[in-house]
Amino acid sequence: QVQLVESGGGLVQAGGSLRLSCVASGSFAAINNMGWYRPAPGKQRELVASIAIGDRTNYAESVKGRFTISRDNAKNTVYLQMNSLKPEDTAVYYCHVDVVTWMGTTRSYWGQGTPVTVSS
Repeated sequence: QVQLVESGGGLVQAGGSLRLSCVASGSFAAINNMGWYRPAPGKQRELVASIAIGDRTNYAESVKGRFTISRDNAKNTVYLQMNSLKPEDTAVYYCHVDVVTWMGTTRSYWGQGTPVTVSS
C-alpha cells in the first residue's frame, strides 16, 4: 500500500511559476517511474512529464521548455517545476508512481490531485 501526497498547486498569473511536489510513503522496495498527469479535453488523463530510474525524462510537447521534472530518491519525492504558465495549463495535476513491491511485482498508484489555476 502506497500513499501519494501532492502539494504546491494554487492560483498563479499567466507567466508565473509553481512547483509541485509528490511524496510517496508506505511499503515498497523501490520506485521506478514517477510522473505527473492532467485531464485531456476528453477527460482522459494525459502525461505531462515523467521521470524514470536513471533520470530519463519524457514531456508533453505542450510543456517542453517550460516544465522540468526531477526526483529525490532519498526522499521518495518527485517534483514538477512549472515556469511560464499559461491559462491552458489550468487543470488538476495528478501524481503517478510505479513501485516495486517486496515480492518483486510492480504496482501503480495515483495521488488525489492538486489543482493548478492560471489566470490570464
